[in-house]
Amino acid sequence: MTDLKSMTPEELTAWCREQGQPAFRGRQLFQWLSRGVVSTQEMTDLPKALRAKIDQEGGISPPSVERKQVSKLDGTIKYLWRLSDGNCIETVLMRYRHGNSVCISSQVGCAMGCAFCASTVGGRVRNLTAGELLDQVIFTQKDSGVPISNIVLMGIGEPLDNYDNVRRFLTLVNHPDGVNIGMRHISLSTCGLIRGIDRLAEEGLQLTLSVSLHAPDDETRSALMPINRGTGVEALLAACRRYFAKTGRRISYEYAMIDGVNDTPRHAALLGDRLEGTVAHVNLIPLNYVEESSLKPSPHVAAFQRQLEKRGIPATVRRRLGSDIDASCGQLRRKALQNRAE
Repeated sequence: MTDLKSMTPEELTAWCREQGQPAFRGRQLFQWLSRGVVSTQEMTDLPKALRAKIDQEGGISPPSVERKQVSKLDGTIKYLWRLSDGNCIETVLMRYRHGNSVCISSQVGCAMGCAFCASTVGGRVRNLTAGELLDQVIFTQKDSGVPISNIVLMGIGEPLDNYDNVRRFLTLVNHPDGVNIGMRHISLSTCGLIRGIDRLAEEGLQLTLSVSLHAPDDETRSALMPINRGTGVEALLAACRRYFAKTGRRISYEYAMIDGVNDTPRHAALLGDRLEGTVAHVNLIPLNYVEESSLKPSPHVAAFQRQLEKRGIPATVRRRLGSDIDASCGQLRRKALQNRAE
């Protein structure tokens, strides 16, 4: 099976030439795939012989909507997509005044094991291909009829644990003949894979890096995030400083506010010590309820924010969207797995 959706226009051009077709067919094929066609029959300006070859190589294999939830409060749409191999992933469309954002998954499941996240329940199944990443953007836009201007790699999975496919996706989604979303409109969230952060820094991309910090000290962070046990907070922040030095791009630190765990004045003071003097932004996140977790949302978000701002550290509270649907990442997929098992 040939994964045409993960190919660049140049690679598609080479493939078309191998089929005895002129070079311009590669660009045409890339444009069709970027429009979200579900069958080669829609590719009306491609010769029948080429369309037959595409079908022979595995066809288009679009994702299908397994479940769709629409918030009555703010119009947020949460999709559970079924992939060609039967696995399911989540994508969320969020509406803002500055434009519409789509939050996409990078893996089927997740191996990181963060205590507050539903995505990691059941572990990682496999990486998504670049084409499967791109399809989430294309088919969310197509199904919803809502134009998408921003992308957030913050859904199920750890993007830097699927580095090569994510990097290829960034090339595809940025291409002017395709979806054409600029790098400055893309955010990538990581739980803190230091090698991946350093590798991304060398790329010099102008995307926004978001680091899921969630605690300023090793004891708290290691209890919440197993990835910290092999590195530590200081090593992670050192990588973030190197990233800024290479790219000049401010890093956003995500901080889920958890009652009695990481929301005390001591935690705020230590976080201030860690970030003071750096170019950073803290995004305080009201915790979403996850059935399998005993962790609860913090009632001290505003006080925590004020303490950081007194230190000169910009801090905002993430607006809660889709609170009347399965808001926490991974919940919709987990319910589908439970229903399948029953």
